[in-house]
Amino acid sequence: MSTIKPYQINIPDSKIERLKQKLALTDFPADNSQSWERGAPVDDVKRLAKTWQTTFDWRAVEASLNKLPHFITSIAIEGFGALNVHFIHKESNKTDAIPLLFLHGWPGSFVEVTRVLEPLVDSNGGPSFHVVAPSLIDFGFSSASKPGFQVEHHAKLYDRLMNELGYETYVIQAGDVGSIIARYMATSFGNSRCMALHTNTPLPSEPKEDTHPDLYKQLQKTPLTEAELKALVRAGEVSKTGMGYYSIQSTKPTTIGFSLRDSPVGLLAWIYEKLVQWSDAYEWTDEEILTWVSIYWFSTAGPDAPSNLYYAFEQSDPIAFVAAGAFIDVPLGISRFINDLVLLPKLWNQTLGPVVFQEEHERGGHFAAWEQPGAIVGDLRLMFRDSDIGRKVRNRLQDSTFV
Repeated sequence: MSTIKPYQINIPDSKIERLKQKLALTDFPADNSQSWERGAPVDDVKRLAKTWQTTFDWRAVEASLNKLPHFITSIAIEGFGALNVHFIHKESNKTDAIPLLFLHGWPGSFVEVTRVLEPLVDSNGGPSFHVVAPSLIDFGFSSASKPGFQVEHHAKLYDRLMNELGYETYVIQAGDVGSIIARYMATSFGNSRCMALHTNTPLPSEPKEDTHPDLYKQLQKTPLTEAELKALVRAGEVSKTGMGYYSIQSTKPTTIGFSLRDSPVGLLAWIYEKLVQWSDAYEWTDEEILTWVSIYWFSTAGPDAPSNLYYAFEQSDPIAFVAAGAFIDVPLGISRFINDLVLLPKLWNQTLGPVVFQEEHERGGHFAAWEQPGAIVGDLRLMFRDSDIGRKVRNRLQDSTFV
C-alpha cells in the first residue's frame, strides 16, 4: 500500500526565532582579511549573518518553494526500518515522457532541480521527462539515517521510491555525492530498471596499460588539450588545499557536527565558502545563499547529518569512490563544465562505462543545474532525443505503467 502524501514546508515560528537569537549572539573571528586564502572572508560572513537575522524572509522563500509539487513517503529498508523520503515529483503530459531521477549533491539540496524542472517536463519539441527529485536521506526534509546505513542502502531506497511511483524503468541525472549513489544504482539495477545515467561529475580512474591496454595506447597517441591541462592543474590545487571538508566529514563527522548543528554562522561559513569557490564566477545573491543554507539549518535530520554520507563513503568496502569508478555496463552521458572541481581528461571517462553522450561547456562549475540550467537541460534532450539509448528507453516505456 502506497504511503505517498502531499507535503508542505512549514517551519515552526519557534525555530525561526531561535535562529535569530543564535545569530545575534555570534562571536566572529578577528581576522579582517578579505582574501579567500584562509577561507570565507569574515566581513562577507558578517554581512550575510546580519541579513539572515534581520531582513531575510524565510516565510517568503517557504511560500515560493511550496508552489512546487512536494511529497513525502515512507520506504522500508531491511535492517533500518521505515525512512521518510521527501521529494519533488512533476509529471509531464507527454505520453512518451521518460522518468528521470534527479539526485542532488552537497552542499546542495532538492532546490537544485528548480531551475531545470519545467523545461525538462515540457521540452518544447524534444524528449520530455517525469522528474523525481528527492531530498537524500540526511538532507532536506527526509529522515535521518541510522548507524550502518551505507551507500548501497541509499541506492536501494531511491530505486524503491521510483518503483512506488509506478516507474518500472528510469534514467538518472546526478552530480556530486548524488553521482556516487547513482553509480551504485546503475550497478545494482542497471538495464533492468536503471536504463541510463547522466552525470556532470564524472570521476574516472587513469587508464593503465595492464587494466585498459587499448585505451592506454589511444591516450599515448592523443595529446591533452589546453583545457584538459588547465583542468588537471585545478584538480591538483583542489586536492592540495580544497579537501579539508572531506577529510573531517568522512572521518570525524561528529566532531564537526557539534559546530554545524549548534552554530548557524558556523554552518553559513562552511557552505558559503563552497558555493563561491566551487562555482564558475557565478554571482550568488544573498537570498540564494541564505536559502541554500536555511534548507540545511531547518532540515529534518539537522545540519550535521549530511556528513553521515561522507562517513559511509569511507566505510564502504571497497571505498565508495573506488566502487563508483569501476566500469558499469549502463549507457553513460557526461556533461563537462570547464571550472568544475575535478575535471579529468575526456578519454579517461571511457573507464566508467559505455559513453553514449559527452559534451563540453566553456562556462560552469560544480553546481551545473543551478549555474547553467540550460546546458543541463539541453544535454539531456540531446542524449535522449534520437540516440540508440533514447529509442531503447522509449521502447521499454511502452510496457511501463505510471501513477
